[in-house]
Amino acid sequence: MANENNLPQDDNLTADPNHVAGEMADTNNGESTDPNMTATGAPQPEASRTDVELADLKDKYLRLAAEFENYKRRTSKERIDLFKTANQELMVALLPVLDDFERARNATAATTDTNAVRESIEIIQSKLNKTLQQKGLTAMEAKGGDFDAELHEAITQIPAPSDDLKGKIVDEVEKGYYLGDKVIRHAKVVLGQ
Repeated sequence: MANENNLPQDDNLTADPNHVAGEMADTNNGESTDPNMTATGAPQPEASRTDVELADLKDKYLRLAAEFENYKRRTSKERIDLFKTANQELMVALLPVLDDFERARNATAATTDTNAVRESIEIIQSKLNKTLQQKGLTAMEAKGGDFDAELHEAITQIPAPSDDLKGKIVDEVEKGYYLGDKVIRHAKVVLGQ
């Protein structure tokens, strides 16, 4: 007891165990911060801890799988919508050309002047070509050039009209076209022998 009397007295320190437990409960909100401890403060069994970790991993996996399925559905729907409306821009650009065809047909219906008909067709073709070029369509220039199997389709071979056209393209039966850098239609050509 002599030791108890020699200790300095501090008003903030109490020996009340309920007071100390209450302060600890206040700082932890009644929960243990140690993952190896249960809510009651007892150590968690090893098997139970792995079960909790396994449940957490399973939950994360299921959420990730659900997110991926949602992503696949959303992108599939967007792709279908894109295919449905992919030609919309081109069709809107071609509507004025269609209107010009109708106006030319109505204007030349009663005329016997072939030059007027020819001129209206040339104007409309020029407008159509310009519209398609704005959308990236380019015609191939094949006549007189070398044959390329990736660009041209040989229909037939004929005797070359001159020595410089031997093995080259003599005539073009059907034009080939590029869309951007991609060949969308091969040119049908006649080769010189």
